[in-house]
Order: sequence, then C-alpha cells, then structure tokens
Amino acid sequence: MNIRRVSFDHPDAVKLNDQVQAEYAARYGDDGDATHMDPVHFEPPNGAYLIAYDESDVPVATGGWRVQDANKEGNRDGDAEVKRMYVIEQARGRGLARRILAALEEDARAAGRVRMVLETGDKQPEAIALYTSSGYEPCEKFGYYRHHEASRCFAKTL
Repeated sequence: MNIRRVSFDHPDAVKLNDQVQAEYAARYGDDGDATHMDPVHFEPPNGAYLIAYDESDVPVATGGWRVQDANKEGNRDGDAEVKRMYVIEQARGRGLARRILAALEEDARAAGRVRMVLETGDKQPEAIALYTSSGYEPCEKFGYYRHHEASRCFAKTL
C-alpha cells in the first residue's frame, strides 16, 4: 500500500467521501454525516488528509485529522479530530484503517496536538473495535452529533 497526503477536495478524496457518506446513510437511514468540513481544515499544519492506494494505484482507504481547540461543541485545546476514516469493502480486513490511523496520530503529534478525538456511531461496531483496540477510550461527547443518542466519542492522548 502506498499512503499519500492529498487535499480533501482531491478527486479521489471526493470519490471516497461520497462512498463513506452513502455507507453512513445506509447504516443510519439519513443523508450521511452533516458535520461541516472544508478542504482548508485538512491543510498542514492544521490537519492532514491521507489516501491509501493499492498496487494498481486504486484509492482504497482514507482518513484525515483537523485541529480542534476549545469550542462550544465540547472540544479541548490541543485536540486533533479524526474524520472520514473509511476502507472500501473489497479492501477491508488488511489493516489499512489501522495504518492510516497510526499515520494520522503521528502527523498530529508532530503538529503539536496533544489528544486525538473522534466521533462514530453505535451502528459502526467495526470502527469502535478499531479505535478501542488502538488505545482510544470513551470520552465526553463533542462535535455536531454530541446530543445524539447513537453518537459514541473516543479520545487518546498523543
């Protein structure tokens, strides 16, 4: 696998984002994640967006992080928020999400962030298993979905 830093509006990122949004919609019966995101959120030094490409240069996995400091949505100073972790169905089970997550943590740590946070949902048990097995622990809810019953928030000290 070849993991590359790309912009959030890169054509491959847009394609994978559309796929993950369709998966969220199917799992939760809505229109997908309504959290506001802008390509500038993922530009260094305030974030990063990564895509893993297979041996045929096909984009198969993605993930990003963005700076979050203390705000009205429950973040703390020094937070790095994980967004859009996704592996296409055909590439699951190969450890790609774990590799991307580790790369995001390393990048956020290098940027001076002190805590990695993420929000997922109760209909994503695979995601919850990945995060808990990677050292993430449940934390106070934050972000756009902090008042939703299905929301599950996790944090890890970097």
